[in-house]
Amino acid sequence: MSSIKKFFLFCSGIDQSILEKCPSDENKYVGIGATVFFTGVMALFSGGYALYTVFDSWFFALLFGIVWGLMIFNLDRYIVSSMKSHGKFGRDFMIALPRLALALLLALVISKPLELKIFDKEIEAELIVMEQEVFKTQEDKIKERYQGQIEEKQAAIATLKDEIAVKTAQRDTLSLMALQEADGTGGSRNRNLGPIYRAKKLDADNAQAELDALVASYTPRIETLEGEVAAAETSIKTDIENLKRDSYGGLAARMEALHRLAQRSDAIYYASIFVVLLFIAIETAPVLVKLISHRSPYDYLLHEHEHKFKMANYENTSILSNQIASNVKYNTEVGTYQVNAKIAAEKKLIDAALEQRVETLKDQPINWEDVFMKRPIIE
Repeated sequence: MSSIKKFFLFCSGIDQSILEKCPSDENKYVGIGATVFFTGVMALFSGGYALYTVFDSWFFALLFGIVWGLMIFNLDRYIVSSMKSHGKFGRDFMIALPRLALALLLALVISKPLELKIFDKEIEAELIVMEQEVFKTQEDKIKERYQGQIEEKQAAIATLKDEIAVKTAQRDTLSLMALQEADGTGGSRNRNLGPIYRAKKLDADNAQAELDALVASYTPRIETLEGEVAAAETSIKTDIENLKRDSYGGLAARMEALHRLAQRSDAIYYASIFVVLLFIAIETAPVLVKLISHRSPYDYLLHEHEHKFKMANYENTSILSNQIASNVKYNTEVGTYQVNAKIAAEKKLIDAALEQRVETLKDQPINWEDVFMKRPIIE
């Protein structure tokens, strides 16, 4: 037998000394062992890639991938080797059910990182969009922090400028009325610089004076407010420039990107499902093969070997139980007899002592004085 066959048989978890007696089952267990081995290899790549997306280190990714692959390999080997055929589908199915559930869970865990790698190019493009969305959200939060102050100051500036504009409009109206009075196009329709013109000119000059005073008063306040608005906008730009722009491509982000792609594209959605189903089929294949296969010679020999051991163990434990029961019965009955004999002997001694004391009392005269004085007769 070649070393590769021996290795795959080891992977299947069978007893090679029993399999040598039924070589017809060799190919079946070689195939099962190869499936278990390659599942472990895929788990190695899956775990390594998953850790690489987190730490960006090939050394730790390879180390973790090897540990993860060996762990999955050991679990699969245990799942297959612990499942024994009893020749009854219902009983075998109930035995296989928890193993199928565990194999299904392992398939989902193994398939996800490899699924991310398969759609790596599409995910990278989606990550750029998601990264821009994250940066945009961060920038909006910074702007929102200053937006209230800026809007308040801009409203104050607008109010001051509106008052200046109103006053300017009043000045312009009065100046126009004085000019129209002077050239005869308005007012009294007489072209002259008489008292009416001078009155309107005075109103226009007063309006100009009020406007100049208002501009002189409001301009510093407007400049101060505009400076504060400019400072706030500068702070926004500074905070945005100081944002930490880390690379956006962790495991969770990639899973989110794949989910978004699957929602928008039916092709990616169905391809993702088929990848998962493929891994589920590979992971559950050894258990399903053992479940649907007829009971083979290896199963009978294994059952015979285990039954012999079980009966030998039952015989040994029965003999030991009988010996212990006999010893307990012997010790109990002997101990009971010894206790009863001691009690009987003690009773005889007590009876003899009492009889002897009675005889002694019969020969001893009674002192009636002691009786009436309530003194004890026996010293």
